[in-house]
Amino acid sequence: MSADDTTAGEAGALPRRPTVADHIVSRLFSWGVHRYFGYPGDGINGLTSALQRTNGRAQFIQVRHEETAGFAASAHVKYGGGPLGCALVTSGPGAIHLLNGLYDAKLDHQPVVALVGHTATTAEGGGYYQEVDLLALYKDVAAAFLAQLDHPAQVRHLVDRACRTALARRTVTALILPLDLQDEPAVPNPPHAHGYYQTSNAPSSTPTVPPEADVRRAAEVLRGGQRVAMLVGQGALGARDEVREIADRLGAGVATALLGFTAVDHREPWVTGAIGLLGTRPSWQLMSGCDRLLIVGSNMPYSEFYPQPGQARAVQIDLDGTQLGLRYPTEVNLTGDARPTLLALLNELGPGPGPTAWRAEVAEATSAWRRVQHDLAEQTADPVNPQLLFHTLNERLPDDVLLAVDCGTTTAWYARHIQVRPSMLASLSGTLLSMGGAMPYALSAKFAHPDRPLVALIGDGAMQMNGVNELITVAKYWRSWADPRFVVLVLNNRDLAFVSWEQRSTEGTPMFPDSQQLPDIAYHQWAEVLGLHGELIDSPDQVRDVWDRALTADRPVVINALVDPAELMLPPHFTVEQARKTAAAVLRGDTDWAGIIRRGLPSTLASYRPRRRKD
Repeated sequence: MSADDTTAGEAGALPRRPTVADHIVSRLFSWGVHRYFGYPGDGINGLTSALQRTNGRAQFIQVRHEETAGFAASAHVKYGGGPLGCALVTSGPGAIHLLNGLYDAKLDHQPVVALVGHTATTAEGGGYYQEVDLLALYKDVAAAFLAQLDHPAQVRHLVDRACRTALARRTVTALILPLDLQDEPAVPNPPHAHGYYQTSNAPSSTPTVPPEADVRRAAEVLRGGQRVAMLVGQGALGARDEVREIADRLGAGVATALLGFTAVDHREPWVTGAIGLLGTRPSWQLMSGCDRLLIVGSNMPYSEFYPQPGQARAVQIDLDGTQLGLRYPTEVNLTGDARPTLLALLNELGPGPGPTAWRAEVAEATSAWRRVQHDLAEQTADPVNPQLLFHTLNERLPDDVLLAVDCGTTTAWYARHIQVRPSMLASLSGTLLSMGGAMPYALSAKFAHPDRPLVALIGDGAMQMNGVNELITVAKYWRSWADPRFVVLVLNNRDLAFVSWEQRSTEGTPMFPDSQQLPDIAYHQWAEVLGLHGELIDSPDQVRDVWDRALTADRPVVINALVDPAELMLPPHFTVEQARKTAAAVLRGDTDWAGIIRRGLPSTLASYRPRRRKD
């Protein structure tokens, strides 16, 4: 065993006659990689054999599709499973399948290392089976660092650079690993000679606090505000107490990007909730009325949901200086980690203003919005109102629950009805907005925290994409979890409803059945085939009892909820033009026209009527 690999401890030790694959696994272990998500194939046989030789100290999680491996590697970091996510896939089709999940990690700034098998070096360039130009294929997703292993002596420096770059830049890196080299004898200690490298696996320090003068300028900008708004994103996740303290000091209302949901306690009256297309009306009003804006760890891209340019003086904090000043014309940009930067800012701000009319207005708007959401959830539907499922779940969520959310109408109902508490963990595909992310996220979260309950919120479109297949993965592993509770809610409305509403409100065209309608699948029965538990909801009277049973079950549960496809999903700022186009879609013979009218478009729109700001 070489000296450079003993830093990981006995669990990362190399076997007596190590191969290149053994060396890769051992060196990755020294960087904190102990779990690999993937699917086997002959292009990675050397690596899976090396994992087997660790006798369980490194864990291979076999998913049903390589796309899931990419999503799960991203979620592994998001849910605190480790500092780095890792996906291991075979050559050709496996490498191609992986890309979508890796782009989720890249766009959400999660450090992930992809290990991709490749054609044997002796066959490269000959048109061999599954031979794909992987360096070209991965050039974008792994732009920060991408390399092919061509010699055993490269392992140490390639693994070190891939891990260090992924962590430092919070992005995806990839190593292309030809099959024949994986079984070559390892070279743990490259020669001290020309053309070789002696690299370190010691972690790099990270930037912490911006210069004092810049912090002082930020405090001067914010101190003069009478109506302060904060926008927090995933960069603030480690600074919950500091976000609360600075919000109190500034008398601010706080809106959250979806990836920053757990940075605040959503039960607080000054927390307005999600911002953006699926956000809340109070968050829209917060931004519309503020005169100061503090952005912490967020790069939410919908520019129309920020204040009008010139309306508010703004400060932004982000660990990555390249992300500053991209969405709003900020005056002071502070490059630093959220927690120590906020602490430094607190020291400069001085005492707070105490209770203000602005904060009281924010609280009033938030309270009114929540009452409206309660009323909307209780409205009758055909057969079940999807908002009722989320509103009722919110009242029953365990304090330590893990939440995994898919892209679509489920995202909207989650953003508007689930009041995330500090002890919870929740995430989703926040920037790629990919359907099919929730089940891989749920699996990864459960492996990171097998002793905590989990709830996955999924639409029927996403469930049909990969959810029904990954339920097989749940069935494979659930008995190994200390807490078997793994609840999957499927909103079964037989419609790609989010896209249908986009077509109505932006195109003025009715729902297109050939494109939008989905087969009606008995998801609960599929769960029972797999030895899990299934529940069917086709009446609102069943909702509360089903949630109670599911959240106390002794095994994973799939809830097949038959919900109304005509349930109105409106943005917090529903324009006259959007209303006109939606009405035009109904008049043009939308197949859901009766349901839309029955659901009360006029009365629902009235709840979005702008409030007059108190001066």
